[in-house]
Formats: sequence, structure tokens, C-alpha cells
Amino acid sequence: MNAASKRAKRAEGVAEATFSVYSFLFGKNVIGDTPRSKLVCEYFSLSVIREVVQGEGKADNRTMPLPNDERVVALADELVKQFDTIFGLHPGFRPAHAKGMLVTGAFTPAAGASEISRAPHFANGTTTPVTVRFSNSTGIPVIPDNDANANPRGMAVRFHLGERVHTDIVSHSADGFPTRTGQEFLEFLRALAASSDGAKGSAPTPIEEYLGAHPKALAFVQMPKPTPVSFAREAYFGVTAMRFVNQAGAGIFGRYRIVPEAGVEALEDSAAAKKSANFLFDELAERVGRGAIEFRVMAQLAGEGDVVDDATVHWPESRAVVELGKITLRTAVASDAEEQRHIIFDPIPRVDGIEASADPLLELRAAVYLISGRRRRGAEVGRSAKIGTA
Repeated sequence: MNAASKRAKRAEGVAEATFSVYSFLFGKNVIGDTPRSKLVCEYFSLSVIREVVQGEGKADNRTMPLPNDERVVALADELVKQFDTIFGLHPGFRPAHAKGMLVTGAFTPAAGASEISRAPHFANGTTTPVTVRFSNSTGIPVIPDNDANANPRGMAVRFHLGERVHTDIVSHSADGFPTRTGQEFLEFLRALAASSDGAKGSAPTPIEEYLGAHPKALAFVQMPKPTPVSFAREAYFGVTAMRFVNQAGAGIFGRYRIVPEAGVEALEDSAAAKKSANFLFDELAERVGRGAIEFRVMAQLAGEGDVVDDATVHWPESRAVVELGKITLRTAVASDAEEQRHIIFDPIPRVDGIEASADPLLELRAAVYLISGRRRRGAEVGRSAKIGTA
């Protein structure tokens, strides 16, 4: 392929990604008569940082403090406001991954987990209670499960280590992230806000310029994000690397992968379009009601020279992947609505044996989650949306 062909192909990719961003934001088709659900879902990033930026659980200032850096807190607040601008303000719900469901169960460590980390839930012979939240992307509490914009899906896991003591994993079903820093992501959102579907023409719009100048963001936007047949048939990925430290003090960086025992299975677009608006959550409730749902918690381990502080950088697939244990889910949470309002997941591990990397997204995500979580807990929930399914 010559240089001109490469430039043309890249321009087509930027245009496709940009048009689908427009389609989501302005609720109309921008590529002929192509249904919105067929367009690439770029709103994705929102959900991503969001779930990134969104975790939640029964945490307070003693366990999940705001960062000391006021610039990080200010940036987190700006991101929350941008999400509100794009998705609307929905009191009592998360600004991203608003629609979700909680399920409880237990985590049992694999035999070799303690050789990787001395964290208490990886100790041989232990069983740790867990609470898991499955979710759709976007900050729209009533987004249909079969809407392409509901991808990627989220899976947040809380390991209950003791009274008000826990550690979490926040993951989503796209293996990657569009930007290295929160400031870059905010610039992406601002580019969206400065663009409109009526602004397309010979001159590139701000979002076209952004995607054209940020190939990793463009690659994430174009990454396939199919609708799963079930939350229990989807794989989930930790966005940032963690440093696992064992009893001997030896440390190694790794990224979480959560793999379903039932295997991964996705729907074709045509099949997804025929599903009901709540089919994934209905299926999840029915599935856990008739038997256990199992996932294996894995970690892809970094190799010599691998970048460990940039969520946009993939490690080679040749890197070792080790099993840390198994999650077995058995019960849907009865007080789901109230628990979802209260729980604030934490992307920073805050437990001996698992350390945060220097990835700049971690502190920012924690701040976003805490800011949005405090707001959610204090909100009066409107009657327009059923919190039990969000």
C-alpha cells in the first residue's frame, strides 16, 4: 500500500469513527440510512473512563480518600461535568455505566496465587466473599441492552476482606483504553462538544482532528465491541497495571483478565437487534437463580521492558498469563437499588500485596468514582427511571 493509499484509508477510519460519535450524541443517522446501532460506538470512551472513573462500594474517606493533588480533583470534577453534558443528569445513578445489577458470591484463590501476591484473598485455603456489579456503558439508566452503545460492558468486583476492609477490580469488556491521561480524555470530550453533525464539510471538525492526531484513541474507537449473549459469557479486562508483591518481597506487574467458565459468546448485530431492551439483566437474574456463575481471575504478567504506566499500550500476547482464582456467583442482591447507590468501587487496590502502578489514570479514576459516588448517595432518585435495573 503506497503512502497516498495509507492516508486515504486512515482518513476513512477517522471519518467513520467521527460520524458514529455524531450519531450517538445527536440521535440521528449520519451515514445514509445505516441504523444507529450499526455505527461504531465511540461514546465508549466515556463509559470506559467512566467505569474507570466510576467504581463504587461501601467506602468512605477512611478507605478511599480524594487525591491530595487539587489538580487531579479539579480534573475529575470536569470529567464528571462533561459526562453530565453528554448523557444528561440522572440523580442517583452513575454518570457512566449507569445501568447495572449486583450479584454476590465468593472468591477462591488458585493454588499458585500466593506465589504472585501476598494479598490476603490470595492466601491458600481462604474463601473471600465478593460483590460483583455488571453494567452497560453510558450514563443513561434506561439504555436498551441491545443498543450497540451499551458496549463495552462493565464488571466491577469487590473482595470483602473484613469489616469495612476491601479491595476491588474495575474492568470492562474492551481490552484497552483510548488515552494515557485524563487530560487527553477531557480534550477528546471537548472536541466532541465543539463538533456537530452539521459541521461536516471540507474542513475537519475538532473531533476529526483529535482522532486524526491520536491514533490510539482512533484504534480504541474502531475496536470491535460486540453485544454478548450474557454477562456470564463475556470476558473483562483491567485497564491499568498493578504490581503484585509476594511474601518474599518480589514484585511483578500484571493486568487483570476475568474469563467466563462458560466461554465467550457474542451476538451478531442482526440477532442483537431482535432482543428485548432488558434481555441481559433478565438473563443474568434467571441464570444466577438456577445455578452458579463462574469466572476465572487471571493476570497477564509484564515482561522485561514492558510499559506498565500507560493503559493504551498492549503487552505482547506471548506474555505469561497466570490464574489467580475463581469467582463463583450465586445470589442476586435483594436490595439492589439501594446497594447500587451506595457502593463505590475503587480502582486503587489499597491492600498489602497489590500496589498501584504509576499510571496517571488511577488517581484520577479514584477521584471521579468518589465524587460521583458522593453525589449519587445524596441524590433524590426520580421516578422516571427504575433504579433496580440501573
